[in-house]
Amino acid sequence: MLSVDSYPKDHVERCRQSFAAQLAAYRTLTEGPAEGEEAAAVAGFAPLFFANLVLALDAWFLHRSRTLEGKNGGPLNEVRLICEALVQHDGVLTGQRSIKYDADKAVLGLALGEQVLVTEVGFVALLDAFLADIEVRFAP
Repeated sequence: MLSVDSYPKDHVERCRQSFAAQLAAYRTLTEGPAEGEEAAAVAGFAPLFFANLVLALDAWFLHRSRTLEGKNGGPLNEVRLICEALVQHDGVLTGQRSIKYDADKAVLGLALGEQVLVTEVGFVALLDAFLADIEVRFAP
């Protein structure tokens, strides 16, 4: 397993800010938004929620073999890049030289340099594609 010996202060601060934004969106939604602002409260919460589901999905298969995952830019790579964007690049999708990412073939169709915004429909499609790829590549 991988081991980390230290975390830069900016990494910890980005984590703190991310969770503060998520908690604020959750509280606005659950504490009752102002009259007529229900749709805005849900709209503010949804992208945070679905981004976190992508992170949670990745965590289920965190230590998957990069060799078996491949470098074809498929759903496993797409989830890896989205998680990296969310955790390390303020939500902006960046590439990795080792991954042949093509936005036109990607499940969410996000271009490199684009802000990651995951909708319910997008998450369900990504989940289905990711798990199908896991079943094919990591079958016992």
